[in-house]
Amino acid sequence: MTDHALKLRRSGIGLEIITLGWNVVGVVLLAILAYQSSSVALLGFGLDSLIEIGASTVVIWELTDTDETRQRVALRLIAWAFNLLATYLLVQAVVALLLGHHATPLMGGIGWTALTAVVMFALAWGKWVVGKRLNSPVLLTEGRVTLIDGILATSVLIGIGLDYALGWWWADPIAGLVIVFYAAREAVHIFRA
Repeated sequence: MTDHALKLRRSGIGLEIITLGWNVVGVVLLAILAYQSSSVALLGFGLDSLIEIGASTVVIWELTDTDETRQRVALRLIAWAFNLLATYLLVQAVVALLLGHHATPLMGGIGWTALTAVVMFALAWGKWVVGKRLNSPVLLTEGRVTLIDGILATSVLIGIGLDYALGWWWADPIAGLVIVFYAAREAVHIFRA
């Protein structure tokens, strides 16, 4: 392996470590905020952060010793995590809508999701650049997971922001359904590949 390829691998692992650290903090913070606000969207986003932790761990594992079998296993693990997230959130969001569950939006949730969106978009771009240069399907796929994390943070931000500003209680579980759509879509994309 060339020095350039080793540097790229280290860069990819570094991006995953940053993602991992951000999401570990995020899971704890989102668990507290979701509990305090009873927000389906924040709960879903916290669960998505758990998946991102798992995906980052899988990518670090795969980048340390790449082969085709490891790549297939890594991609399938990420896809199954998305399936579980989509199923759980679909039930949560539908129940919240049917029962007319009203979350209590908090400024902490709004601030964290806004900051997370910015960080995830930056990390996704970095993973795309490094993944293309390494020709790493696992890093590129996990970069899409990170991009989706940024999109989800934006949708959660909109949902809890609308609830906070306009009292639209249903915006919170609808934001949870956006996460369901993206998680299911990503799982299907990974399984087809």
